[in-house]
Amino acid sequence: MTASLALLALAGPIFAAERFPVALEFRPIEKFRVAGAEGDYGRLTFVGGFSMTGDRREFGQLSGFRFLSPGGDFLGVADHGFWFSGTVRRDEDGVPVGLGDFSMQQMVDEAGRPIDDKERVDAEGISIHDGIATVSFERRARVSEYAIDGAGMSGPIRDLDFLIPRGELRYNAGLETVARSSADGPLAGARIVVAEKSIDRQGNIFAAVLEGPQKGVFKIRRTDEFDVTDGVFLPDGDLLLLERRFSYARGVAMRLRQIAARDIRPGALVDGDILLDANMAYHVDNMEALDVFRRNDGRLIVALMSDDNQSWIQRNLYLEFELAED
Repeated sequence: MTASLALLALAGPIFAAERFPVALEFRPIEKFRVAGAEGDYGRLTFVGGFSMTGDRREFGQLSGFRFLSPGGDFLGVADHGFWFSGTVRRDEDGVPVGLGDFSMQQMVDEAGRPIDDKERVDAEGISIHDGIATVSFERRARVSEYAIDGAGMSGPIRDLDFLIPRGELRYNAGLETVARSSADGPLAGARIVVAEKSIDRQGNIFAAVLEGPQKGVFKIRRTDEFDVTDGVFLPDGDLLLLERRFSYARGVAMRLRQIAARDIRPGALVDGDILLDANMAYHVDNMEALDVFRRNDGRLIVALMSDDNQSWIQRNLYLEFELAED
């Protein structure tokens, strides 16, 4: 370590990357179906949503988020190396109409220096518990913990062992999802990670439970060319996966799949029920971010965000669905 680095380490982290506000404009989405009568989505009922644009070039590429308060304040990560935060604004009926107090901050290293290298800050997933944000990074694979600080996020506290053999993680298709299980469920509050499109010889997706009694690698069955983009555990303990498919012939599609938590264990191959499968006949885009919360009336709400890749032909979407519980 050089003398200058030693002095920097003694001084502690610095906040060279400051939070900055982003002014947003919104267009309401009142029906999930683009044209015609609203569809029947089984256990899901569309609540509402909107598309959004921002006045800063940094805005976009929203890859993962978690609510800090039910359906209100949130913290998220963008896959070009930024944190984002804000709160969901609603009308008198509770329908989401926009985001308030939206701000972003560039990610920094352990010394507080902004990271400009995309390889190091391709943040894809986030999980929050007890003031700690656990973030999964895709290209330079790692899972890192950060202390949540409303005044400004500093560098990582530590990296976790993600268990999946590094050689099995494909470039730009690696660690996409990190989620924390229910404390009273079969995984006893353990965090899991799921790859986007890192598959074994049978075409199944690599995943792992990072701690607890079921610690170890498992696989998720990949079907119909869908890749995993996010996941969250439901109150009943099951895992809800958000999946995306894209091809020039078929366009973009999204899917929600529910995996029974009791099936997740080392060496297992898991699959589950498809709750929603939507193509370009619906308001979907590059759907990458997912969370759930319980509304004041007790209903369980699934919230989704899309990643526009900062492309003029894509959109940043926010959508909500009510999920009927068994």
